[in-house]
Formats: sequence, C-alpha cells, structure tokens
Amino acid sequence: MTQPAAENADSRDLVITRVLRAPRAALWRAWSEPDLLRQWWCPKPWTTEVSAFDLQPGGAFHTVMRGPDGGTSDNPGSFLEVVPQSRIVFTSMLTAGWRPAKPWLGFTAIITMADEGEGSRYVARVMHQDDAAREQHEKLGFFDGWNTVITQLDEFASALR
Repeated sequence: MTQPAAENADSRDLVITRVLRAPRAALWRAWSEPDLLRQWWCPKPWTTEVSAFDLQPGGAFHTVMRGPDGGTSDNPGSFLEVVPQSRIVFTSMLTAGWRPAKPWLGFTAIITMADEGEGSRYVARVMHQDDAAREQHEKLGFFDGWNTVITQLDEFASALR
C-alpha cells in the first residue's frame, strides 16, 4: 500500500520527514498507548486529553487540547489504517464507525516509521481536500507546531528505552 515518494507528491499535502533518535518500537509505543500519547501530542504548555482511542480501522481517535489561557481545540476523528510499528493513518473527516464529520479543518494524516541507523525515519504526510485548506493549515503554523510535537515525541520516546 505504500507508494514511492515521487508518486505521493501533491500540492495539497504538507510533509515533514525527519530522522529521530528514538527506536521505532519506542515511537510506536508512544503513539499506541493513550496514556503516553497525551504526554507529547500537542506543543507544550498545551495539554492533551484523549477522549477516545480505538486503534483500529474505523476506531475513534478524539483528542482535546487545552491551552494555559483556557483555549481549547476539540479534534474528533477516526483511524483509517493501522500497521503495527510502521504506519498509522487517521482523519478528521470521519468519526468512529466511518461516520462522516464536518471538521473545522479537514485532513487525513499518514504517519510512517521505519528503522534508520540507530533511530527511525519518521514521516508525517497531511493531505488536504484542496490547496486552500493546505494553505490554511500551513498559515495556522503547521510546520512549527507539528515539528515541535515531533521533537517532543522523539524526546519522550527516547526516554522509554
């Protein structure tokens, strides 16, 4: 199901590719255990509440992020594909049981992890319906926010060894 990178190039996608220090097994554990996920999922000092986490295709993936100023970001969604220790696909376009949603920002994210050297290659590909949605997500701070979270994931997962 994985396609070569050249076939995945699309103007509607935002992509971050990094080599992390943490081994793939630790990254997977940080991703697949809700009590661990909430510890790194959003940029600090924001915190995450995991409202639903059913790690299987069609299963609910719902987080609520809370800021120190009282702001919140409610993010219901669903897992689309789960390949243990290598791939997680989730979307804001559906909720549990494939129920259609009307998210404030519609996207589908493909997270892949692969061994590389002593660490892991981590790729976050976030697909949008159109260029306007991708531009909106980018203007909202996609690269800074997602890179911050990936750094937090790497630091957190490295400590799980």
